[in-house]
Amino acid sequence: MHRRILASAAAAALTFGLVSCGDEGENGTVTTPPPSVSVGGSDGGGDAPSDDGGSTDGDGNDASDGGGDSTAAAPDIPAPDPADYPGMDQNTPEGAEQAFRYYVAVSMWSHQTGDTDLLTSLESDGCSGCAEFNGDLPKLRQSGRYWGEAEITDVDIMSIDGKVYDFEVGYLFILGSHSEPDLGSNGDIQVNETEYDAIGGMMWSGNHWEVAGVKAEWGPNVHD
Repeated sequence: MHRRILASAAAAALTFGLVSCGDEGENGTVTTPPPSVSVGGSDGGGDAPSDDGGSTDGDGNDASDGGGDSTAAAPDIPAPDPADYPGMDQNTPEGAEQAFRYYVAVSMWSHQTGDTDLLTSLESDGCSGCAEFNGDLPKLRQSGRYWGEAEITDVDIMSIDGKVYDFEVGYLFILGSHSEPDLGSNGDIQVNETEYDAIGGMMWSGNHWEVAGVKAEWGPNVHD
């Protein structure tokens, strides 16, 4: 039985229709989650807003970057490999799912490195909620200090035809424990593994998927 996902996030959503994975796969395409992937090298990783249990349910239309140049050289960490997300260049439900997984992994990598060019290239103009989902990036870039290595463990993923978007992808994953800079001091804090309940509004544009909307909740007990 697939785990119910996105219950709390969908309850607050205004434009996302995705609610949960049905036991018989009704109203959506359910796929088996791929193996866990590690994002970043030995000194980088992790990607999630760091307000320790908050919720990104705004509808901001700013770019994820939000401005601000890094005050130090960013770590030289390889970006996520598209080969680890097979089919993300295909106009299929599974392709939309892989593309959203890739977007999340790139977001984590951006939190490790401060590099936002790849991330914003995956978003549509005026992406709803992208700036909120990546709200820590401007502060990290300004400080020149970034997140530590973390592993993404996939729990569940599904997609349905969207009312506003071509597909809405529900993605439940666990971000492993990692370090984050304490921007109020020169030290770091250790963040425990955190479960994320995310929805991506995916639009097919020419020959690739774009993320046109994001909603997410994180912290303990974000799903039933």
